[in-house]
Amino acid sequence: MSVDKLPQEIQQLCEEIDLHNYRYHVLDEPTVPDAHYDKLFKQLKAWESANPALVSAQSPTQRVGARPNNGFKQITHEMPMLSLDNAFNAQELSDFDLRLRERLGLNADKDIEYACEPKLDGIAVSLLYENGLLIRGATRGDGAVGEDITHNVRTIPSIPLKLRGSGYPQKLEVRGEIYMLKAGFEAMNAKAQRSGDKTFVNPRNAAAGSIRQLDPRITATRPLEMCCYSIGVVEGGEVPADHYATLQLLNQWGLKINPHLLKSTGITDTISYIEKMQQLRSQLPYEIDGLVFKVNNFTLQQRLGFISRAPRWAIAYKFPAQEQITQVEKVEFQVGRTGAITPVARLTPVFVGGVTVSNATLHNMDEIDRLQLKVGDWVVVHRAGDVIPKVVRVIQDKRPDDAAEVEFPDGCPVCQSAIVKIEGEAISRCSGGLTCAAQRKEALVHYVSKKALDIDGLGEKLIDTLVSKEMVAKFDDIYYLSKVNLMRLERMGDKSVDKLLATIERTKKTSLEKFIYALGIREVGEATARNLANEFGFLQRIIDASVERLEQVTDVGPIVAKHIVSFFAQTHNLQVIDSLRSAGVTWPEAEPIAEDELLLAGKVYVLTGTLEQMGRSEAKAHLQEMGAKVAGSVSKKTDCVVAGAAAGSKLKKAEDLGIEVLTEQQFVDFLRTQGIEI
Repeated sequence: MSVDKLPQEIQQLCEEIDLHNYRYHVLDEPTVPDAHYDKLFKQLKAWESANPALVSAQSPTQRVGARPNNGFKQITHEMPMLSLDNAFNAQELSDFDLRLRERLGLNADKDIEYACEPKLDGIAVSLLYENGLLIRGATRGDGAVGEDITHNVRTIPSIPLKLRGSGYPQKLEVRGEIYMLKAGFEAMNAKAQRSGDKTFVNPRNAAAGSIRQLDPRITATRPLEMCCYSIGVVEGGEVPADHYATLQLLNQWGLKINPHLLKSTGITDTISYIEKMQQLRSQLPYEIDGLVFKVNNFTLQQRLGFISRAPRWAIAYKFPAQEQITQVEKVEFQVGRTGAITPVARLTPVFVGGVTVSNATLHNMDEIDRLQLKVGDWVVVHRAGDVIPKVVRVIQDKRPDDAAEVEFPDGCPVCQSAIVKIEGEAISRCSGGLTCAAQRKEALVHYVSKKALDIDGLGEKLIDTLVSKEMVAKFDDIYYLSKVNLMRLERMGDKSVDKLLATIERTKKTSLEKFIYALGIREVGEATARNLANEFGFLQRIIDASVERLEQVTDVGPIVAKHIVSFFAQTHNLQVIDSLRSAGVTWPEAEPIAEDELLLAGKVYVLTGTLEQMGRSEAKAHLQEMGAKVAGSVSKKTDCVVAGAAAGSKLKKAEDLGIEVLTEQQFVDFLRTQGIEI
């Protein structure tokens, strides 16, 4: 029966699947996620199973892929490259095992041995070797006819042009997956974005597009790899009697196989392999969308045979879909701890990546523009492991007539402060800074941290409590905390409160560099804060400095300089500084000392062992304040080594080289002679 004689809804289903096949296999431009395609395919198979007499020879279920691209010479496979049936849960896998056991007539106590390996998300290819030399490479195409990609596969480093060793058959067809590593894909897309070129949807799409370039010089620039998963034609020689041993032999001949390939006995071991690989999945350097299980013994494979488009002896176990289609109901804007304004898509709930997802990040307005997203659009949402769900593309064909443009807010959604965007950055930020409630808690945690004001005892949990009870909202509120109020808090006894208040009082006296760092200015870390303090000597001079003047400071580039100017241009930030001074926070200010006039200018120090009277970071900061360079290893250029408890190889090397060594106590005594109290 032809497709046009089928019921209308089945005709439409076949046409939709054929269209997705064409976009996926021929254009390398899929518009729907694999899970959506699998769902459609499963619907068609279910209908055909219920109506076997109506199955059309032109049905997508009777084909493997799609027709080859006319831009390549066509190759007819001597042995068809078939697809695999899918299992989506442990029960379906158990049913598969039961069917095989029944067909083979195995007793209940006789298990089948399987070869297990990850299902790489790339493009299936065939390599033909004659007398050990690579003579042809071809895509799978529609399973019967593929495309000649010989010139392209020869550019891939993991594909040997000549097999190693000896003993290989005179004619050997190797089948495998060409894929792209995640890091290579991200780097390639980033480069394409910078140059304004087309980006790829995912690593699989990128691999397919790369291997099917008419110019092999382009393919040669792409970070492609190939992993073998089976053999096809074998003539003039022999291979082992099972799949696992055959792949191991291919590896000896110089072909790459997956390191997670293993054998399992029975369905219980197979399910254990699934659990193991699900845990490893996010750590793998490449994308996998499932696992493949094959009856290991070739004789049993032959007994089991094939159905129209797939072998009976193999199955692909698909992981929960990482991509699904849903609709954007609205777009809201959130304020992060650093003031970043992030658009968030509120979605019609959809099950993806093992959980129900109703929100997805859109990153920034540039990303919305790139996606050409509107409120009301149907989109593909991606979620992998614990990664925050994100919208990866818009399905333009499904855009409703009432889809609305996404409008960026005029002011901060939390505090209504002006929103600023530094030139060269994609992210817009709330200028509220220290006064924005969305940034309050993180700003306070940073302010009291060890490398900032170092208020020991005022940790994240206590700050969370103080903020939630509205006892602290601004930095200076810390200095007005009373014993009476603190004693009312859970787990705050008399001694702990007294100790905390004493610490707060003591740490009012700080240094200019610590105070600058404590303010939490974007991208101003310890080293930059120290360089600013050393360069200017007075806070007001930093406040008044222009971008051009700030760029003259060591480690301060144009972006950081703009962050500093932007921070001090906000009146409310200056008010916070004034209120801290009013609360008693002080620091010494003085004319800066020229770098070459510092006591330890040009000296190289190394810290080793455990320093018990101070942390290494504190010791390093003191040395840098005096102009020393603190290195991580001992060499002939080292001037002095400070050795704490349990110092090891660095101390021994220093002694062997005759380098000066100070104990921790000697180092502390030296600091005290410079007016530094420990």
